[in-house]
Amino acid sequence: MLEEVHNFANEIELLPDVHFFGRVTSIKGLLIECSGLEKMVSVGARCKIITRNEAEIPAEVVGFKDKTTLLMPFKDLEGVGMGCKVWMVNEESSVHPCDAWRGRVINAMGEPIDGKGGLPKGMVSYPYRNTPPPAHSRQRVKDKIDLGVKALNSFLTCCRGQRMGIFSGSGVGKSMLISMLTKFCHADIKIIGLIGERGREVQEFLQDYLGEEGLKNAVVIVATGDESALMRRQAAYLTMSVAEYFRDQGKDVLCLMDSVTRFAMAQREIGLSAGEPPTTKGYTPTVFSELPKLLERAGPGAETGSITGIFSVLVEGDDHNEPISDAARGILDGHIVLDRSIAERGRFPAINILKSISRTMPGCNSDEENDIIVKAKSLMATYNDMAELIRLGAYKKGSDPDIDEAIKYHDQLEDFLRQKPGESYELADCYKMLGEILNGAGKK
Repeated sequence: MLEEVHNFANEIELLPDVHFFGRVTSIKGLLIECSGLEKMVSVGARCKIITRNEAEIPAEVVGFKDKTTLLMPFKDLEGVGMGCKVWMVNEESSVHPCDAWRGRVINAMGEPIDGKGGLPKGMVSYPYRNTPPPAHSRQRVKDKIDLGVKALNSFLTCCRGQRMGIFSGSGVGKSMLISMLTKFCHADIKIIGLIGERGREVQEFLQDYLGEEGLKNAVVIVATGDESALMRRQAAYLTMSVAEYFRDQGKDVLCLMDSVTRFAMAQREIGLSAGEPPTTKGYTPTVFSELPKLLERAGPGAETGSITGIFSVLVEGDDHNEPISDAARGILDGHIVLDRSIAERGRFPAINILKSISRTMPGCNSDEENDIIVKAKSLMATYNDMAELIRLGAYKKGSDPDIDEAIKYHDQLEDFLRQKPGESYELADCYKMLGEILNGAGKK
């Protein structure tokens, strides 16, 4: 009851003493020009456009041109015409998360979309565009995190507070790997951002991948692909804000975002509409400035708690050097590469171990664990170099002892990397299983 009274008091305090409004003077695509507010608002401020049929459309200030304010809407512009009123809204660009948000599904505006009633507000506001803790005051990344996936636990061991990217083309198994991490990763709470997701896949993810039990310990933020660019971008910001709240409560948070590419595409739409010059593949300069601001918010906290970030990157045309992939790879603490040729062979998850890396390895492992991993990767690399000749039958057994050894262990290593969606493996067991396959070959 006291919390409800406090929330009501906060709402009253936010009510403005004076209302300012302008008028729509031009509409070009997604961009609205408004006169009369240019001296009252700043970039990022919120406004409401009153349509011909008295409906309200929320909008955000994205820039200024001459003596007009440039706005982008959060919804469709149906009913908006010349001369429509634009009200300046005295509204914080922030959200008020609380522990009661566990088990809820919300949209980019922080509103519930799961039919479970209203969403309570917390006592502390978190800006959508928050800044990470200062680099010199952050904790070190430490302590392994159990991801539940054999290939990741062993060859790409992650620590709490690390940020990893899943780089994949379409149809290679990215969503399935994310669902496995959602179900099996050991974390205090999971914050899941579905950015620009297909509408039909949202219920599939909630019911089949996450499940009723999984949802109890998660918060899901959804912005589907048919929503406006501002909604898709804000969903990514909100995902990080909610994760930061639970991190500040001392929790070890797993933050899953699918996908960073769609966030970048939304920012590209906004930038182009605001008049920014297009650069590589049409991406505007703000895309490459916003990416680190978003991704750097994951990581260890200043005192307690951490955000372990797993961000998917949809690789266009299977080109892993396209602009967003290249930028994200330079920001993150490692990358998990899903390979189409491996998926076509029927091995899932289709992780290309030789092209993937975790930057916390080998520092987080014991010498014995590192020896096992080095030996296994060496065998895989040797086989990979000679794979074409082996398949053609051009390699003669006994010509090279290293190649013979790689052939001997190839099928066993492939079986180790294969994992069904419903299977989970403990971190310690993964190294043990791999060591048993190599018959102690990884030990000194």
